[in-house]
Amino acid sequence: ARRPSAAALMRRAKRKTRRLYGVVAGLALLGSAAALVLVAMEDKLVFFYGPSELPAVDAEEGRRIRIGGLVEDGSLERAGDGLTVRFRVTDTVASLPVRYSGMLPDLFAEGQGVVAEGRLGADGVFAADSILAKHDENYMPPDAADALEKAARGAGG
Repeated sequence: ARRPSAAALMRRAKRKTRRLYGVVAGLALLGSAAALVLVAMEDKLVFFYGPSELPAVDAEEGRRIRIGGLVEDGSLERAGDGLTVRFRVTDTVASLPVRYSGMLPDLFAEGQGVVAEGRLGADGVFAADSILAKHDENYMPPDAADALEKAARGAGG
């Protein structure tokens, strides 16, 4: 059997090196594209928490989040302007004060499930800019139901 010449071995090595550089460059481009997509989406992500989860999460001030649970009985206060309300959202373990200005859903009431989206202020009050309420006796928003279930499991052991 004939052995390949040194020149043939060098050509083969150069081809493999070029192929390796091509694969590495392709992976680098793919990684860069994925990183850009993730950075762009980071501002659009809105995480959901229950009131008892917020202290452990250390939600950065000003970041949009969702909270959910039940509107605490006896906590609903309406301002004189007819649009601003204050209430507390509870998951039966902890509660969080919420301030909202705008039209509330027709089915919004104390003791009912609610999901609020907005920002947690430095004063510990959640400034909501949208409110979602349940739509019949048997329905609760899935995020709020999950938060209540987690809180119950945590409290009950």
